[in-house]
Amino acid sequence: MSEHLRRIRERVGNQLLLLPAVSALVYDAAGRILLASHLDAGGGWATPGGAVEPGEAPCDAAVREVWEETGLWVEPLALRGVFGGDLLRVRYPNGDEVEYVTSVFECAVRGGALRPDGVEVGDARFFAPSELAALPLARWAQLVLPDLLRERGRALVGAVRWQPPQPRRESHS
Repeated sequence: MSEHLRRIRERVGNQLLLLPAVSALVYDAAGRILLASHLDAGGGWATPGGAVEPGEAPCDAAVREVWEETGLWVEPLALRGVFGGDLLRVRYPNGDEVEYVTSVFECAVRGGALRPDGVEVGDARFFAPSELAALPLARWAQLVLPDLLRERGRALVGAVRWQPPQPRRESHS
C-alpha cells in the first residue's frame, strides 16, 4: 500500500474507495500474454497492474506496476480500454474495500527478467490465449480478458448498463 493510500485509510478505515488503476496486457514474441498469480484480493491469475499514484501518469503507472510485480520493463503501445464498476470491486483480507477504474494498456517487453515479487505476486508466466480457460482467473479477468484478446489492437469499452430514467407521464386530471 502506498503512503498516500495509507494516509487515506487512516481517516476512512476500510470503507469503499474508488481508485484509478492500470493493468498491462504484455505480450511476448510468441503472442502469449503475461499473467500474474496475485496473492491478495482473492487471488487468481490476472494481468499485472495496480493503483495510480498521485502525480503519476497512467502509462507510467503501468510500466512501474509491471516492473514491481514481475521484473519486466515494458513500453505501453496502446490504450485498450477502461473498465470499472462492481466488476472491479475488491475486498482485501484486512477488510479494505476498493473499486478500481482501470485503464488497460497493451505493452511490449523492452527488458528485465521475469521474476514474481513474492509480495503481491506469487507467480508470473506467459500463457497462450488457448490456456486461459483452464486457469483460475480473477473475476474481472474472466470477464474482460477474452474480449481484449479476441479484439487485439482495438480499444474496447465495457457493456453499458446505465439508462436514463423513463420520462414521467404527466397526469391530466
